[in-house]
Amino acid sequence: MGNSKSGALSKEILEDLKMNTKYTEDELCKWYESFQKQCPDGRITRAEFEKIYANFFPNSDPKVYARHVFRSFDTNDDGTLDFREYIIALHLTSSGKTDLKLEWAFSLFDVDRNGEISKNEVLEIISAIFKMIPPEEQKSLPEDENTPQKRADKLWTYFKKGDSDKIAEQEFISGVMKNEAIMKLIQYEPKKK
Repeated sequence: MGNSKSGALSKEILEDLKMNTKYTEDELCKWYESFQKQCPDGRITRAEFEKIYANFFPNSDPKVYARHVFRSFDTNDDGTLDFREYIIALHLTSSGKTDLKLEWAFSLFDVDRNGEISKNEVLEIISAIFKMIPPEEQKSLPEDENTPQKRADKLWTYFKKGDSDKIAEQEFISGVMKNEAIMKLIQYEPKKK
């Protein structure tokens, strides 16, 4: 085993996360300790992730969306999230930097991971987002945004795309950054009570 303690956060991962996220060494070590308690084998499965995600949306069905979120963070495609992937996910989704969030959003919408987004992929993710909106909130959505298809059509029209066209990452990021209404189409913020 050499001089590395089992269960300890490796120096390489710690340095990588300090360099690539906004978190301090102290924060990362505390989170690692908590992560190890919840996931003794050092990994979160998709089912566990979906359960955790469901706690944040008790009045809706976030399972399909959670599955896509999980896929976007499972960068090595092993069906689990390790601590590094988990922290990167946390950083990207909670970071104040809009461009980082949009890079992540692009990877979420790029279901087949081919580097561009199709209208079908947009519809698939928007449909999953829609399931997280409680029915009573859906009733108060604008007429041109009150179904997944209408939202996908609105996004596609904004980008001036034909049904078989694709959107590249930079085009997606810069287009969404220029338009707050389009930003709202690609996400769901639960209403504050």
